[in-house]
Amino acid sequence: MKKIFIIGLIGFAAFTTNSAFAQLRKIPAEVTNSLIEKFPNATNIEWTDQLVDYKVAFDADGKKYEAKFTNKGAWKLTVLQLSLDKLPNRVNLGLLKTEYAEWEITGLAFIQSPKKNNMYKITVAKNNINKKDLLFNPDGQLVKDSFTF
Repeated sequence: MKKIFIIGLIGFAAFTTNSAFAQLRKIPAEVTNSLIEKFPNATNIEWTDQLVDYKVAFDADGKKYEAKFTNKGAWKLTVLQLSLDKLPNRVNLGLLKTEYAEWEITGLAFIQSPKKNNMYKITVAKNNINKKDLLFNPDGQLVKDSFTF
């Protein structure tokens, strides 16, 4: 019983240390400048240092976004949270053609990247255990499905 408690404390200490480290590193100017250049109307900006890149959550033009930038400030991707009424008809029809058509939609997003691989991400759940992230291209074709938690 004592061993489990000690292991638990070590795990907690490691988490706390990593968390503290992530908060101590200053976000480089080239990263913040890239955000301002790409999204000049960004407000409510919250940065997360992911060590290999930076993630930022923000609002712009009445919408909620997340974006990732490299440590040098290069834009990696942007995620725009969507409502069901903003999902393009082609993507909605694509979903209806899949085995997940009857699953509950729990999340919707539009993902943009510099490589022009724009995708729609639909998170669906059959129950509390069976959950999937579905990626559709703008033409409504299912490109990838993967389990999510």
